[in-house]
Amino acid sequence: MLTSSMADGVEKVHGAFKRLKNSLERVLIGQDEVLEGLIATALAGGHALLEGVPGLGKTWLAQNFARAANLEYRRIQFTPDLMPADVTGTQVIENAGGTLSYRFQRGPAFTQLLLADEINRATPKTQSALLEAMQEGAITVGGERYELPQPFIVIATQNPLEMEGTYPLPEAQLDRFLAKVEVKRPNSETLKKVLEAGQLPVAQGALEAGELLELREIVRAVPISQPMLDFVVNLVESTHAQKEVRYGLSPRGAQALLGLARAFALMNARAFVSREDVLRAAPLASNHRLILGFEAELEGIRPSDVLKRVLEAVKS
Repeated sequence: MLTSSMADGVEKVHGAFKRLKNSLERVLIGQDEVLEGLIATALAGGHALLEGVPGLGKTWLAQNFARAANLEYRRIQFTPDLMPADVTGTQVIENAGGTLSYRFQRGPAFTQLLLADEINRATPKTQSALLEAMQEGAITVGGERYELPQPFIVIATQNPLEMEGTYPLPEAQLDRFLAKVEVKRPNSETLKKVLEAGQLPVAQGALEAGELLELREIVRAVPISQPMLDFVVNLVESTHAQKEVRYGLSPRGAQALLGLARAFALMNARAFVSREDVLRAAPLASNHRLILGFEAELEGIRPSDVLKRVLEAVKS
């Protein structure tokens, strides 16, 4: 039975989702799956990796998501010469009346929404500068721990790995992203709409300050039935059973899958998770976490190909 508090929570999250999507779909035309995947990731309390070739609007989307969600925003352009201190901040020496002292100068990571633009153009050392921040919401420099503002969201963009001048993100870094959202080239009809629109407008504010934290608490409270939990476990175990897969979905990946499924349920005005929610969340939570064997990579098999087969099997 649906209690009044649960009903209020469903209405609140569903309404916030509709406001966010209405604001953002004016900014990125014809990319409903991308918008919904990004919103679900934010509601589930995670970070998002946007992958696509240059020119598809990934950076523009991140900037406008910050506006729509009423979040403080900063951007870092990742380049091969970027250093970890350029991300997190560093200790600087101050001379006050002849007395030398250290002061921590905060880097751009101290914000609510950080855009890590073209993250895979920086070296692995610099990419790893965000590991603690993304996992714990804090940064440690010079033995001192500094808490980051909440909510803290990283939206990273990356070019496909086949493109020149890219460094593959280490598995540990990839695992910090709750979801990987693929931004695909628009079809001819969508491209025509983009060209007709000309200068696209900026997103309007859709959430109040601090509202996203409240929405996340509601998402976490969505119950998972025992049959649905068994379904998720079966899906996760099936990823390990594929011959092409060296490492299947981890427990953290399974948690990401459930978090996204909960968000999708509320976005569809339901207080329970269905199989459709899990199946919809699976590619977002899994494609960047499945590690294939060497032979599979030589044959050009992608994680998404393997996952598609797994999902077809668990559906039956």
